[in-house]
Amino acid sequence: MISSHPSKARTVVVGGGTMGMDVAIVLARGGSQVTVVEPDAAKRQALAAHVRHNLEPLGMAHRTERVQALADLADVAWPGVSVLIECIPEKLPLKQALFAQLAQLADPDTLLCSNSSSFPISAIAQGLPTAERMVGLHFFMPAHLVPLVEVVLGPNTDGAIAQGLCDFMRGCGSVPVLVRKDKPGFLANRMQHALAREAFAMIDEGVATAEDVDAAVRFGFGFRFLAAGPVMQRDHAGLDVHTAAAASMYPSLSTTAEPAQVLRAHVAAGRLGMKTGAGFFEWNPAQRQAERQRYDRLLHQGLALLADELPPLDRSF
Repeated sequence: MISSHPSKARTVVVGGGTMGMDVAIVLARGGSQVTVVEPDAAKRQALAAHVRHNLEPLGMAHRTERVQALADLADVAWPGVSVLIECIPEKLPLKQALFAQLAQLADPDTLLCSNSSSFPISAIAQGLPTAERMVGLHFFMPAHLVPLVEVVLGPNTDGAIAQGLCDFMRGCGSVPVLVRKDKPGFLANRMQHALAREAFAMIDEGVATAEDVDAAVRFGFGFRFLAAGPVMQRDHAGLDVHTAAAASMYPSLSTTAEPAQVLRAHVAAGRLGMKTGAGFFEWNPAQRQAERQRYDRLLHQGLALLADELPPLDRSF
């Protein structure tokens, strides 16, 4: 079963890419002993420096010693591992094969979690004897800066185990939300995509440019979301006002089941965003670096603003 506090737990992260390394930081700041399994030697070598760089501002650089990297699942000391988090590429057959292997390797008490952003945990667990202790544990990039983590129950997941995982993640300084039904996109991504569908539909219609869509969110209602979510916002504004506006607008909102034309055109042209040097905007190496620095700086400032509302970290060791 899950240890009462991360500092008393041994954890395993499978996959040492960007997401896996950041999840390791989350676990280490909670005090957990973390083993990252990553076959790529360069990624294993980069892990310690990345973890230390991000724990230093928290005064926790010494907890880097709690993180180790191994090349193979067979090298893990499985007895006593409380939580395993899968962070491998987003391909269902790969995930299914991994969890089938873990069903043979991991202790019967090890909680098996997938960081999948799209595949239901029920699909990953299909046909496995471990379904009762398999949970979706969905982080958001960058995982060590975005506080939210979704704890997603499959139809066979033991609810008490999921509640224990929520407590465990609070001990790591994260804000868990319990998603009680295993729907595609879970909770946050469903709302995010509902917004994105309308945003790109309005770009398709010529209502606004990409720049103005972004500004409307960041400096308008999105700015207020730092203080209150969409439900609390309605209590601030008045449910009668919202209901009247909803009745007026909902009939004209996009309900298309297809990605927007502007998205499909960009993908067809190979304009995939920063990773290809162009998307809606142009990204040479200097622009990409400057934007990522600006983005990370604002996320850190947002964390500082929310510090009093985040779960406290145990700094006593």
